[in-house]
Amino acid sequence: MKTLIVATSNPGKLLEMQGYLTGLECELRLKPTTLEIEETGTTFRANACLKASQVAQGLGQWAIADDSGLEVKALNGAPGLYSARYGPSDLARIERLLQELGPSPERTAQFVCAIAIARPDGTIAAESEGICVGEILYQAQGQGGFGYDPIFYVPEVGQTFAEMSPEMKHHISHRGRAFAKLLTQWPRG
Repeated sequence: MKTLIVATSNPGKLLEMQGYLTGLECELRLKPTTLEIEETGTTFRANACLKASQVAQGLGQWAIADDSGLEVKALNGAPGLYSARYGPSDLARIERLLQELGPSPERTAQFVCAIAIARPDGTIAAESEGICVGEILYQAQGQGGFGYDPIFYVPEVGQTFAEMSPEMKHHISHRGRAFAKLLTQWPRG
């Protein structure tokens, strides 16, 4: 595999994936904006497989896709698959989540990331899932990151994602863990 199409039109996502795939002999390219994929899966894994498969079939090339989000125990797994659509902006999503949690002492949460690679015929060649367990703070801490990072606290390192160095987050995040697993089963050919 020389070229791998990333099932997104977001250049930031492509750059992030390149960071996890350094040392591999493949060139990442964005999918065309005209190729739209509807995420109809009921799990992160199903959506990652769906996106990778449809992009691979649509272009006749190898493709990679991920799907990720935040699951909060006290909210029965919400925002889950709707993490990116939980509000119109990062701040609005954080405010909504904190409002829905209120003063609840149950703050357990986890970030989940599923990744899939599809062959040019759309069959899945490899898939993985990474989870980072943490808790939701009562208020934001830290200036880095994006999304829910300022309120997602990881007890094993004593920091929110927004307080971590990019290298530390790269290593312990749900996405970092999913890519580490994926690399152990990287398809050859």
